[in-house]
Amino acid sequence: MTTIQKLFTLFFTIILISCGGKKEKEEGGFSYEKKSTTETTSTAPEVKIPASQKITLSDKGVGPVTSLELPAEINTEMAAHGADIYTKMCTACHRPDKKFIGPAPKGIFERRSPEWIMNMILNPENMIQNNQEAKELLAEFNGAPMANQNLTMEEARAVLEYFRTLK
Repeated sequence: MTTIQKLFTLFFTIILISCGGKKEKEEGGFSYEKKSTTETTSTAPEVKIPASQKITLSDKGVGPVTSLELPAEINTEMAAHGADIYTKMCTACHRPDKKFIGPAPKGIFERRSPEWIMNMILNPENMIQNNQEAKELLAEFNGAPMANQNLTMEEARAVLEYFRTLK
């Protein structure tokens, strides 16, 4: 065999190998057939409500307060005492009417039960460990847990009465 014959043989062998043996996928290729349309229903994306705006009035939280009836009238003397306690103990992290390090107490009774609020004031560690809403609040506020101020039941109730004045 001459060199020219060997080159032609090699050339045709390469062409046969490169062109044959592969089957194109029918799905990816071009088709004249009209594809069937399927009806799809799309739902609006679920809007995630921040924990500080969720309404969970039936949740009483975890702690010593299981039931609390609030009188219709606000006890102004108790609320004033609660305002003093709040100013001394809580304003490092909370502002009455806006988010700060922690949530604002203004309007809290529209979102949480009095029992939940009292339990959060009295024992925030237990609430963060065992209450879903408290866990979500912790996550919303960048993992900054509420400090336990070791308030008595009467002091916590006074702070709760002060919260009732924030409208």
